[in-house]
Amino acid sequence: MSRLAWMAGASIAAWLIVTTVSPPLNPEVLFGMLGPLAASLVTWGLVERVHVVAPERVMAVLMQAFAGKVLFFGAYVVVMLRVVGLRSMPFATSFTAFFVGLYVMQALFLRRLR
Repeated sequence: MSRLAWMAGASIAAWLIVTTVSPPLNPEVLFGMLGPLAASLVTWGLVERVHVVAPERVMAVLMQAFAGKVLFFGAYVVVMLRVVGLRSMPFATSFTAFFVGLYVMQALFLRRLR
């Protein structure tokens, strides 16, 4: 299974478990997952492509992606809380958990990248 599928599968499984255990936490948990998942999938897709062609450029791609994600996440959180009107605590908790979890996965994938 590809690394993108692992990230998506783990995120969706975690979302389904939380939704089953505590249905009132939806849609905050869903939207808390979608932003970090989208950013992680795009970043990892770029890293894999660049690594095949020019492995020495991977760090540069990660730094550029970081700058883009700072802007994306700032806008995403504002839109989710102010425009969509999600409850802040469940959203922030979900967002943080998925953000950290997905970046731990990426760090582990980077260690195995050859």
